[in-house]
Amino acid sequence: MNIKRISVIAVFLISALTATAKDYPASLFGIRSDGVTLNTRSIQFALDYIEKQGGGRLVFYVGRYLTGSIHMRSNVSIHLNEGAILVGSLNPFDYDKNGWTSLIFARDVKNIAITGQGVIDGQGRQLAFNVVDVIQKGLVKDGFRFDRPEADARAVLIYFFNCDNVTMRKVTIRNSASWVQIYEQSRNVVLDSIHVDSKAYWNNDGIDIVDCEKVKITNSFVDSDDDGICIKSHTPGKRNDDIEIRNNTIRSSANGIKFGTATLGGFSNIRIVNNRVFDTYRSAVTLAAVDGGYVENILVDSLYATTTGNAIFLRIGERRAGFKGRMENVTISNLYCEVPLLKPDAGYEYEGPYEDMPRNISPAGIVGLADAKINNITLTNVTIKYPGGGNALFAKVGTDQLSKVPEKVNGYPEFSMFGELPAWGLYVRHAQNIKVTNLVLIAEKKDYRPAVVLDDVQSSSFIGLDAKEAGSKSKKALHQNASSNIVVK
Repeated sequence: MNIKRISVIAVFLISALTATAKDYPASLFGIRSDGVTLNTRSIQFALDYIEKQGGGRLVFYVGRYLTGSIHMRSNVSIHLNEGAILVGSLNPFDYDKNGWTSLIFARDVKNIAITGQGVIDGQGRQLAFNVVDVIQKGLVKDGFRFDRPEADARAVLIYFFNCDNVTMRKVTIRNSASWVQIYEQSRNVVLDSIHVDSKAYWNNDGIDIVDCEKVKITNSFVDSDDDGICIKSHTPGKRNDDIEIRNNTIRSSANGIKFGTATLGGFSNIRIVNNRVFDTYRSAVTLAAVDGGYVENILVDSLYATTTGNAIFLRIGERRAGFKGRMENVTISNLYCEVPLLKPDAGYEYEGPYEDMPRNISPAGIVGLADAKINNITLTNVTIKYPGGGNALFAKVGTDQLSKVPEKVNGYPEFSMFGELPAWGLYVRHAQNIKVTNLVLIAEKKDYRPAVVLDDVQSSSFIGLDAKEAGSKSKKALHQNASSNIVVK
């Protein structure tokens, strides 16, 4: 064997040993996989130890690892092999609170990851019931609104704040007692090929991004009883910027993809591309600016939604007096949506509420304020299929009664917030520079309402509007009120 070959082998062995040295098996630290031993302190010791060694991976093999709150450290990853389950304790006092109560915390750290084909299971339903128990015993004080503990008192599974270079890849995250995972004021966040299944209790948002920069959510599946993928802004002066949501499948008993409800700062340069939404109670996409923040430069492209209560809802509001939102430069293209007659999430745990029933199916909506108009919205190649059959006896609001549609300036932003609306396909109010090309609206049964209603809309165009309403041949598809400079071709 020549010297050169020996040198190559030596370098290879050193590299292999170095790589191996960066993987630390959980058993090294006495972390038990029996599902009974509480491992909180041993897992935390391991994370701290690995950081002191310069970083590496804490690797969990097949088993159930019970733990309370743990805190990630810089340059340290958790790797869950297939069959490894990190299980949240059922004791509310095993959890820390720092902004939120959480199973896994990361604060002011960098270069962290949770990877592998294992599972994080919060045992959220029973944990939430146990939180209720300690509140009722007087051990913990809580607002207890709606007969349940506040969301921040129930453990989320992941809360990462002010972190850089965060990766979540391939893991399954399930059964949270509250929101599932929150990434706040962080940068360079990658969520790829994760599986979220959380219908254990109320407020189970699948993914929450709060005032973050450079985020990618790709190739993932989310099934949650609250908003699937939700981008929020909790802090005035902060913003969400450069975010990509691509190739995901979402099911929700609220909205599929939503901006808000908290919208105190900004949302800019966000791309929502090639996603699928199904069996979702509210809107496939809701974009809101209702707390004084702004929404700008947004692309929604290639969205396919079935059995979904509403296609798109864009809303400016003023939930805080004197703080009106702003929304402009939004493009929605290549969208297909089927809105069913019956409740789209019927049969799921923690369904959306039966609101104002019976009522007619609501149209897609673009709704600003009289003194804060939604501006520069483009809809291209959009098809929305409705059941039709609107009943004029259900609190009728006709095109001669548009003033009866409430403004609800400070209302919670949902597509059904206005009650009965005078259009079956698209309702636009307080907006300008709306450019619509190749919009196909299909009603399977005759509806007493026109397909499109414009109320206080200026400088807008509808090119290639095709309203297909069964049983209606000569009905005018678009109705205008208090609108000007509208081009229809």
